[in-house]
Amino acid sequence: MEVQKAVITAAGPNQRKLPLQTLIDKEGIEKSFLELLIEEVLAAGINDICVVVQPGDELPYGQVIGDHVHGVTFVHQKKPLGYGHALYSASSFTGRDAFLHLVGDHLYVNRSSESCAKHLVDFAAKHECTVSTVQPTRESLIPNFGVVGGSRMQGVKDVYQVETVIEKPTPTVAEQKLLVPGLRAGHYLCFFGMHVLTPAVMDILGTELKSSNKASLSAALNRIAQSEQYLALEKNDLRYDMGEKYGLLKAQLALALYGKDRDRILNELVEFFALKDE
Repeated sequence: MEVQKAVITAAGPNQRKLPLQTLIDKEGIEKSFLELLIEEVLAAGINDICVVVQPGDELPYGQVIGDHVHGVTFVHQKKPLGYGHALYSASSFTGRDAFLHLVGDHLYVNRSSESCAKHLVDFAAKHECTVSTVQPTRESLIPNFGVVGGSRMQGVKDVYQVETVIEKPTPTVAEQKLLVPGLRAGHYLCFFGMHVLTPAVMDILGTELKSSNKASLSAALNRIAQSEQYLALEKNDLRYDMGEKYGLLKAQLALALYGKDRDRILNELVEFFALKDE
């Protein structure tokens, strides 16, 4: 299975300003958040990129991604009908191909030399199925995420066969339906915000939208889990929700601490806290 397309959803009413935010990347270069997301996709060897936006946002977004604009297709979500609908808005772009999907309000920071997206794409191409990246997350945080339940694949420490997907469950529901043998007590597998999706996911979203104005990616993935192989790949990398309180600050610190200016930033942080405690 080849993965040669990518879709970034950035049409949420609360997301519109996020792609325009400026950060300093690991090399010390100032870039927009959207440019960093696009470079994450390019690092996976994918050059055909779609960004789902609200009508009119393609102009300011295009202005902050520099030369990358030539490889980006902007698609409109004409009405704010939710995340699943936004993703399905790119169905004409994806066609019958598998594709990489990134949520447009998360910044991904790899701890190794391999980008988060490349790790996922190479894994999905090898196993030829839908794959979601996940992270073990303590139960107090799971109402913020889609959560998967299933079982660890035999002989592989970071891969799971997905059996159930529930969007933002309560801890009680998670305990009943989403326990994964082998995880630390009180932890569940939450979405990392990056997936490789097959055409079957778009088919399910389209069917949902024919009967309702709402479509849920988590519900679609739950149906996938009942009908075909669907894997979860555990990530030891970092992701930051740029839309949450201090999200931009935490993302910038992570880029700095995993970049070439790490020592300088650490020294300045030590000086800052020393002054704070005087």
